[in-house]
Amino acid sequence: MEVKLKKSDGKYDMRTAAVCGLFCPSCQAFIGTREDPERLKSMAQAFDMPVEDLKCEGCRTEVRSFYCRKICVMRECAAQKGVEFCGSCPDYPCPQLQQFQAAAPHRIELWSSLERIREVGPEKWYGEMLDRYACPRCGTINSAYILRCKECGADPSCAYVADHKDEIAQARPMSILKKL
Repeated sequence: MEVKLKKSDGKYDMRTAAVCGLFCPSCQAFIGTREDPERLKSMAQAFDMPVEDLKCEGCRTEVRSFYCRKICVMRECAAQKGVEFCGSCPDYPCPQLQQFQAAAPHRIELWSSLERIREVGPEKWYGEMLDRYACPRCGTINSAYILRCKECGADPSCAYVADHKDEIAQARPMSILKKL
């Protein structure tokens, strides 16, 4: 039986607060790893990768997706510069982070996330992200690419999707969205 992460279950976990300002519990790979192996399998098929390459427990863990392990430079860069989040870096926003932010719709709010972390701290920001990605009907945490709540079918699945549904639909082929 699958156990969906609910807003009410969430508490601050630094391991799932990405250095770039993304909220790991709202990531498709994280959701697939933690609660929905069939979702992970569908993603692996869509991206023509082994399932093991997509498993992810969060940015600050050892179990990270292929992208986060092999392509993303933010975690290593933050460690080298001694900062917890990119928004605290003296080079913020660097060209790598700017390119990263512009590449996908789940990153649209990256700048406001990093600003919010600076303003209120990571724990309060994390609570706000639980609210942002929670289904308004049942409280299940959804990703930017889950247009209808994966638990109750509410449309939109969360406030993030409500605010960015057009950008999400334009950026991803609908056939892949339907699979996920």
